Amino acid sequence: MNIKVSTCFIAVDDHDKALAFYRDVLGLEVRNDVAYEGMRWVTLGAPAQPEVSIVLEPPLADPNASPADRQAMAELLAKGLLRAVLFDTDDCDATFERIRAAGGEVLQEPVDQPYGVRDCAFRDPAGNMLRFIQR
Repeated sequence: MNIKVSTCFIAVDDHDKALAFYRDVLGLEVRNDVAYEGMRWVTLGAPAQPEVSIVLEPPLADPNASPADRQAMAELLAKGLLRAVLFDTDDCDATFERIRAAGGEVLQEPVDQPYGVRDCAFRDPAGNMLRFIQR
């Protein structure tokens, strides 16, 4: 049996700000942009990984959700508690400098971890934690 990741989802509260970060700063390519019932899903991916997609989705992609549920999800997103995504990079320090220069919110500067990687961390415009790992 061979299992691979094909798609992951990241909740965002402003797709245009998220696109400016994921497309323009990180260099991911837009593969799809779909609107449905007042919501929007944008699929992106790294050119070097055509088989893996990241979908930027509304925090609560359910048109039947209650206002209380929508508020709870918005609060969790604002606190950065919904998702974390790890990206591999061949140069952690250069990646860090590029994202920081573009105004990325720094959570952790590059550091050598005791488990054998060098990594750094940022928040995306919606508050999600992103880690960039050099193996």
